[in-house]
Amino acid sequence: MRSAFLSIAFAGLFVAGTSAQAGSVVIEDVQVTPRTAGQYNFSVTLKHDDTGWDHYANAWDVTDLQGNLLGKRVLHHPHVNEQPFTRSQVIQVPAGIKTVEVRAYDSVHGLSEQTYQVVLPD
Repeated sequence: MRSAFLSIAFAGLFVAGTSAQAGSVVIEDVQVTPRTAGQYNFSVTLKHDDTGWDHYANAWDVTDLQGNLLGKRVLHHPHVNEQPFTRSQVIQVPAGIKTVEVRAYDSVHGLSEQTYQVVLPD
């Protein structure tokens, strides 16, 4: 009985995990380096099953925790043979903000459900 329950529970987690991410872009990592006067270099690593111009990861952005857009990195072409891939952008963050959220987009699904919170380094 216990074995059957664990198998069903595991199968449910597997289905939920794969269906939630199927076709959507995934943020694998975010590295943040302070620059000068409130500027930070964001290096964001994305993974997506780009198929070409019809379906590819096309942007990532940074918001404060209230959802206000601080900066956006547009990705101008598919990365079919480069997965995962990292792209960087310098973004100005207003004084007093200590934690931000990174979000990613693809050309079919738009905004991914996944977000990535980052505590900004001093």
